[in-house]
Amino acid sequence: MATTLNDLVLVHIDNKPGFYARIEAITPDPKPGWWQVKLLVLTQPLQVFSWILDESQINGAPFSMGGTPVLLEKLVSPVAPPERTPALTSLERPKEKKAGAKVVHLPERNKDR
Repeated sequence: MATTLNDLVLVHIDNKPGFYARIEAITPDPKPGWWQVKLLVLTQPLQVFSWILDESQINGAPFSMGGTPVLLEKLVSPVAPPERTPALTSLERPKEKKAGAKVVHLPERNKDR
């Protein structure tokens, strides 16, 4: 499963979970076969890291930085994504109002409580 833009990853540092990040950008590096990967590190405060990685490293192959083992693990949500229904354009929206429908002004609604 390839890791790509907007994916969440768990970055392992020295063979231990280190931090979570979202992949913000993957752009070609001048060196052929390498990519500049911009990571939004989900810490307080938020940080942005830019690393130069090859495709296998982006997809979870181990590598090292300054002799420290590093690995990106792509995360997959355990929750199924909601089904997206296509939005209606203004031309497709029904024009007629339902009988009995009433527009309630918010300040009036709060008076009843």
